[in-house]
Order: sequence, then structure tokens, then C-alpha cells
Amino acid sequence: MNEMTNIPTLMAEIGANARAAAAELSHATAERKHAALIGAAEAVWNRRPEILDANARDMEFGREKGLSDAMLDRLLLTEDRIRGMVDGLRAVAEQPDPVGEVIADWTMPSGLHIRRVRTPLGVVGVIYESRPNVTADAGALCLKAGNAVILRGGSESFHSSGIIHACLVDGLEAAGLPATAIQRVPTRDRAAVQAMLTMTDTIDVIVPRGGKGLVGLVQREARVPVFAHLEGIVHIYVDKAADPEKTLKVVLNAKTRRTGICGSAECLLIHRDVADTIGKGVIRALGDAGVEVRAGPGLDGIEGTVPATDDDWGHEYLDMIIAAKVVDNIDEAMAHIRRFGSNHTDAILTEDADAAARFFNELDSAILLHNASTQFADGGEFGMGAEIGIATGKMHARGPVGAAQLTSFKYLVEGDGTVRP
Repeated sequence: MNEMTNIPTLMAEIGANARAAAAELSHATAERKHAALIGAAEAVWNRRPEILDANARDMEFGREKGLSDAMLDRLLLTEDRIRGMVDGLRAVAEQPDPVGEVIADWTMPSGLHIRRVRTPLGVVGVIYESRPNVTADAGALCLKAGNAVILRGGSESFHSSGIIHACLVDGLEAAGLPATAIQRVPTRDRAAVQAMLTMTDTIDVIVPRGGKGLVGLVQREARVPVFAHLEGIVHIYVDKAADPEKTLKVVLNAKTRRTGICGSAECLLIHRDVADTIGKGVIRALGDAGVEVRAGPGLDGIEGTVPATDDDWGHEYLDMIIAAKVVDNIDEAMAHIRRFGSNHTDAILTEDADAAARFFNELDSAILLHNASTQFADGGEFGMGAEIGIATGKMHARGPVGAAQLTSFKYLVEGDGTVRP
């Protein structure tokens, strides 16, 4: 579509179509939604040459734009990653349909029988950057929950997202569901984002998925409710009772498996008692793996490290960089996390069950892990098939947002000529 399209008119049409589609989806059968998702999965796999060709164009655009290696990795699609997308679509398809689930039911002394039942949110707007697989994840989860969705991907993934979206529409049409149930904003014009943030008549909730700049913009300017997905300023605390082998394995995975995802570790806190043993060993291993360690006092003398500055605490690198610091005890570690963290994901490595219990009870991040890599901060790894993001707020949805988190509820109340005295 021409980039000079009248954006207000375009977005008003997309919004009206989404609202109409949401009315139909709200009572669509589980079987039809399942069929649409399976059809979409088959289309993604069958059209993978088109997806890879489109992604090559996006990668070229990204390199010309000067994206970092980590951001290019977020953008890149391979046949294995397309297979992962297909597996995610199928996993969401096979999940129980959340719509209509009875969350609770009870009978009052008045004789009224009351049920609290899951119901779709309506229309979800998803604004995201770089990662084209979000197109499939977000479309699938919204459909599963009976919601229409408006997708606005980043300019970098414009072509890849376009083909993936077309595959989702293939699935919808084959299942007899409205093609407008999953719509993609067909322009790179940023005015479309501004329009989405004020479409209170047609969008029920906005989910931003991207960097601090995008999420901050959405939170400042949205008139529509927002499920915030803030920075992944992820900490790992190595306790004095940490196991050396587990620590080495977990820290390396948490930092290096994929540096450009929100679960990538960004700061390492090491108990003073093990700084010269486990700590130095882990930092040397990170350096050997190509990670730049920005080390605070007590660690900065280790060969290959770079002295940390104040700006390194509370920084999301999304790159082969990690900050590291010695702490005197678990209390200092938790204080650091409360000050510099983003309530996203934090981990403790320890064999002390009491220390792990304190970490779990006294911190308030959306995801807390014990002796496990922070790279597990992912809806797919939580059994949700996929996720639309990691919500770091406290209202409605928190942590990985899957299909169940994209529903609200209503009360169904039954009587038998019952009147209130």
C-alpha cells in the first residue's frame, strides 16, 4: 500500500472491521478456531520460501539501517525458526479453548446460581518491533481467545510480517472465519501507531512489545488501556551457597543463548564469599564466550573486564555485554534488583532453600527463577504455546501473556422467578 495513504481513514476502516470481526469471533466454536490455526500453520510451512525471501529483504533493510548484530538476530528467520513458528501455532491450536471456561460458580442463599465465565476482551492492538515471529504468536493467541487483533509490526520486519500475516488469513478463510479477525497495518508510517493509541471506540487494549522507547511512547500517549511489556533488565544473583557447575552452565546460557531477547541476563550479582572462586570462574568463562563484562569493584581486576560505570546498572544491553557486581549478602542483592530492575525476570543460584524462599517471597518481579536460566522467560516454555509479551504491570495480566490472559470474564446469574426482598 502507498505510504501516502490517508492514515486516519485507513485506521478507522481497520478498526471498524476489527470490531465487526470481534462480534463474530466472540461466539465462534472452538473447532473453527482450531481449524484456522492449523490451517495457518500449514500455510506458514508451505510458504516458507516466500517468508525467507521476504526476510532477506528485511535483513538487507536492517543492515542498511545500522541495526546491531543482536537486533539483526531478532529479525532473522531461518527454516528452524519458521519450524518453531509452526510448532507454536499448532501448540496454541491444541490448547483448551479459554472462552466459556467457568472460572468459579456458587449458589447464594437467595437461590441464585452464579457463574464467572471467561469471555474475549474484544479487539487487541499489538505494536511490536523487529521480531517477525510476533506476527504469528500474537495473531494465534488473540484468535484462540476469541479476540480480533490489529498488528502493527516494526519497519524492519515489514516484508516478513506481511507474508506471515497472509498465512494467518489463509487459515481464517479456510475455516470460514472473517479474514478481518487478524489485520495488519499495511504501512510503515508512524502515524498509524499514533492513531492506534487513541482508537478508544474500536480497540479494547494495546500490547506494546519492544524497546524502552516504544513502550514509553505507548504508556505516555495511549488513551486505550495498555498491557505494558517493559525492559528486560534481568538479574542473576549468585549466592554464597551456589553450585559452581550449575552456576557456570546457567549464567552462560542466560547471557549467550540469544542476547537479543527480553530474558537475556543483563546484570550478575555475586556474593562476596564466592567472588574469588565461582565469581572469577564465571566471569572468565563469559569473556571466553565473547561477552564484554563491565565489572564493578572487586571484579574489575579480572583480566579482560571493563570497569563498570553508574550507567551500567539498570541497563538493557540486548547484546554480548553484561554488568557484574559483588554484593555482601542476599539483602544487598535484592536491594540492587529493586532499585535497578524492571520487575520482569530475576534469578537466584543457590543450594540454600531458605535463601531461595526469601528471594521468591521478597522480590516482586513478574518471573522469579531458582537454579534455572532466565532465557526460560517465555510463554512457550511456560506451556502457553506462545506469548504476546511479558507483562510487567500488575493490573489484569502479569508475566507471559497467553490466550487465557487475553480474556476477561462475565457473570452468568440464574434464578427461578427469584426476587430480592
